[in-house]
Amino acid sequence: MTDVLKGYICSCCGEYHDELPLNYGSPAPIYYEEATRKERKKRFELNDDLCVMDGEHFFIRGCIEIPVIGSNEPFVWGVWVSLSEENFELTLEHWDDPNREKLKPMFGWLSTQLPLYPETLNLKTYVHNRSIELRPYIELEPTDHPLSKEQSQGITIERVKEIAQFFCNIKGV
Repeated sequence: MTDVLKGYICSCCGEYHDELPLNYGSPAPIYYEEATRKERKKRFELNDDLCVMDGEHFFIRGCIEIPVIGSNEPFVWGVWVSLSEENFELTLEHWDDPNREKLKPMFGWLSTQLPLYPETLNLKTYVHNRSIELRPYIELEPTDHPLSKEQSQGITIERVKEIAQFFCNIKGV
């Protein structure tokens, strides 16, 4: 495979960029993002990887990796997924365990609304723990949803550029 991701002219700013971004993410689950500042302080415990809402809803941050056709590098959406309390506790028990990738995949609901797709909230997922250095891999249930199709079939470099263009336009607003 060749590296098709080097260098492009951004149609948003008109400038040449050395690399095409391959990673976008959300800093918190959608429920946190939709809450007021006061609600956030009162209802949420949040760090870079874990979130608890109202002491009864549990979330973990992970990666939806999408193959980029013609490249060795995947495109990554950083997302949040809900877990049952039992699976969240199991995750915490093994958080610093160098063998945590041996945990069985855990069912969860996607808790991030991704742009450029139809509704992504509550898509069914499986959380695969990986080594301590890596966030969990998020596997979407195979469906006809475009995000699920992209995860199984890959995306073109043109799609990666479309996503970069979208985020460039948001920054420029």
